[in-house]
Amino acid sequence: MSEHMSPESPQSTDESVAPPTPVTEATEEQSTPAPEPTPEPTPETSTAAQEPATPAPAPETSTPATPAVASPRPAAAAPRPAPPSPAVMKPRPPAAAAVPQAPAPAPAATNSASFGRVAEDGTVFVRTPDGEREVGSYPDATHEEALAYFARKYDELAAAANLLLQRVVQTDLATHDGQEALRALREQIGEAHVVGDLVQLDSTVEQIATALKAKAQVEGEARAAARAEAAAQREKLVAEAEQIAAQPTEKVQWKSSTARMRALLDEWKELQRNGAKLDKPTENALWQRFSHARNGFDKTRRSHFARLDEEHSEVKARKERLIAEAERLATSKDWGQTASAFKRLMGEWRQAGRASRHDDDALWARFKKAQDSFFAAKDEVVAEENKEFEANLEVKEQLLKEAQALLPVKNLAAAKSALRSIQDRWDAAGKVPRKDINRIEQAMRKVETAVRDAEDSKWKKTDPELAARAQSMVDQLEKAVSDLETDLAKAREGGNAKKIKELEDSLRARQEWLEQARSGLQDSNK
Repeated sequence: MSEHMSPESPQSTDESVAPPTPVTEATEEQSTPAPEPTPEPTPETSTAAQEPATPAPAPETSTPATPAVASPRPAAAAPRPAPPSPAVMKPRPPAAAAVPQAPAPAPAATNSASFGRVAEDGTVFVRTPDGEREVGSYPDATHEEALAYFARKYDELAAAANLLLQRVVQTDLATHDGQEALRALREQIGEAHVVGDLVQLDSTVEQIATALKAKAQVEGEARAAARAEAAAQREKLVAEAEQIAAQPTEKVQWKSSTARMRALLDEWKELQRNGAKLDKPTENALWQRFSHARNGFDKTRRSHFARLDEEHSEVKARKERLIAEAERLATSKDWGQTASAFKRLMGEWRQAGRASRHDDDALWARFKKAQDSFFAAKDEVVAEENKEFEANLEVKEQLLKEAQALLPVKNLAAAKSALRSIQDRWDAAGKVPRKDINRIEQAMRKVETAVRDAEDSKWKKTDPELAARAQSMVDQLEKAVSDLETDLAKAREGGNAKKIKELEDSLRARQEWLEQARSGLQDSNK
C-alpha cells in the first residue's frame, strides 16, 4: 500500500524519512478497504535502518508514493548508518522489505509510541525534556497508525545505534570506520522526525562516542607498539647490513655475503608492504643507514672483483707461457733432462696462482695434455727397456745370493777375493728395472760393508804402533804394581792401618788394569 502527502496536514520539517527507493506492491492491494502501513524490517533482519512503504488510500494509485511529510518538494534519501563489516557480521536472512508482501494489520503502539501523541488534526508530537515537538503527520490514517509509524522510525534508529554500539564494543571494528558510522548516525538522528525516548537515543550515541575514544586510545597504543616493533626490526636489518659492509676485504665470503645483503633488502621491502608504518624521520634515517651500508658493500665488492680480474689476467698470462714451454718439450726424447724440466715447470705452475675458474680449468687441461704426452712416450720406451732389465735382475739376484753366502767373514783374504769376482760380474750384468734398483743395490752394499768392516778390524789388531803402545802400557802397569807392593810391605811393618788400606786398594786396581793390558797385547800379537 502507498503513502500520500496531505495538503491540509501541518507541515513537518523532516525531509529525511523517505526511503531511497519506493517499494512496489502487488496489484491486489488496490482492493484493500482500509489504508494500513506496510510491515517494516526489524533490526534482526537488517543491519541498517530501512525506510518502510507507508500506507495510503487504496483507490488513489497502485504506484507507491513518497511517505507523508509536509514538504512541497521531493524528499531526499536519509543517510543511513554504515552496516557492520562483513568480516565481523554473522550471516542474516534477507531483509523482509526486499520481498513484496501483502498488507498486514497495523501493529500496536510500542513503548516508543508512549513518548508521542497525535493531535485532533492528525499532527504527531514527540515529548522531550524541553517540551513537545512536532514531527509530522500521517494522512488518511488513524491516530494509532500515525503514532506507530513515527515510533517505528525511532525503533529503527535505536536499533541502528545499539548495533553500532555492539560493533564498537564487541568486534574489531576500526576506530576510523566507527567514527564514520557514528557521524552518519548523528546526521540521521539530527534530520529524523521520530517518536521515542530521544534521551535514551542520545545516551546510546554518547556511549558509542565514549567507546570509540577508548578504542582509539587502545588502537593508538597498539600502533605505537607496532611502530616500535617495526623500528626494532628495521634497526636489526640495518645493523646486520652495516656489519656485513664493515668486514675486512680479505675475510669476506663474497657469495654468501652478497646473497645475505639481497635477502636483507627483500626483508626490508616486505616490512614496508606488510609491517607497521614508521614516522618519516625514523624511516628516512634508517633507510639512509641501510642504503649507505648496501652501497658501501657493493662498491667494495666491485673493487675487489676488479682487482681479482686483473690478478686472474696476470696469472693466465704466466700459465700460458708455461704451457708454451711444456708443449715444446712434449716431443723431446731426452728423457732424463726433459723429465727434470717438467718437474721444474710443475713447481712454477703451483707458484703462479689461480686464474678464474673457467680459464684455470682450461689452462690446466692444456698443460696436463703436454705433460702426459711426454711421459706417455717415455713410459713406452721404459716398458721396452724393462723387458731387457728383467733378465739382468735375475742375474743380479743370483750374484747377491752368492755374495751373502760370504757372511760372516771367517777367512778375510778368501772373502775379499770372492767379493771382487762377484762385483765384476755384477757390473757386467747391466741395469735392472727401476722398481728393483734400490732393493738390489742396498742388499749388495750390506755385503760389501761387512767385508770392509772385517778388514778394518784385522788391521787395527795387527798395527805395530798399536802393539807398541800396548806393550808400553803393560810395562808401566808392572812397575806400578811392583812399587805398590814395596810400599805396602813397609806400611805393614810400620803398623799404619790407614796407609795399609789405601795401598791395598791402589794395588788391587793396578793389578786389574795390568791383566786387561796383557790380554790386549796378546790379541794384537796373534
